[in-house]
Amino acid sequence: MKLRTFLPLAAALTAPVSALTVTGSVSGQAPAGTRVGVWSVTAFGQPVEEMISAPLAGGTFSLNIPERAPAARALSALTPLNVNWPGVIDPVAVSGAAQAAELKFYLYQDANGNARRDTSEALREVSVTANRATLFMAWVSADVTVKANKGYVAPLRQGLNAFLVDVGRAVNVEPYRPDLTVHVQLGR
Repeated sequence: MKLRTFLPLAAALTAPVSALTVTGSVSGQAPAGTRVGVWSVTAFGQPVEEMISAPLAGGTFSLNIPERAPAARALSALTPLNVNWPGVIDPVAVSGAAQAAELKFYLYQDANGNARRDTSEALREVSVTANRATLFMAWVSADVTVKANKGYVAPLRQGLNAFLVDVGRAVNVEPYRPDLTVHVQLGR
C-alpha cells in the first residue's frame, strides 16, 4: 500500500514540466524561416545555450520555456558586481548565495529548416516588452532577493523566474503573467 502512495509522487518529481509559457507578436520585417529563441547568457551577455525556440508564424510565436538549469558555463555566482539586469542601478544588494544565469530573447533565420540554430545563422538579440515594461528572465539555484536603487526589488525563487521591469522615476518589478502577450518591435 505504501508503494502506491509514493509512485504518484515519484512520477511527479521526474516528469518534465513547462515552467513558463510566453506568447507574443513581432512587428516589422522578419525573413521567412525566422525563429524566436530563448538563450541562457553569461554574466557578460554572451549567448551560451538555446533553451527553446519556436517558428515565427504569421507574426506570432509561443514558447514553453522548460524548467531546467542552463548549461554550467552560463551560470555564475550572483553578486552585486555582476547584476547587469534591466532597471538595476547601483547600489545593488543580494540577500544570499546563488548561482544564476540570465535568459534573453534572440531571433535567427533558420536557413536550412532544421528547427535549431546553426553556427552560420546569425543571432539578433531583441527586447521583449509588455505594455511599457521589459520582460526579464533569470534562472537561480536558490531563493534570493536582489535589491537596487530606485525601488528595484526582485524576489527570485529557485528555478526559472520572469519579471516585467518598468523603469521610470522608480523601478517597478512585477511577476510576469503568462496571460499577457508580449511584443518584439523590429526596426522602425
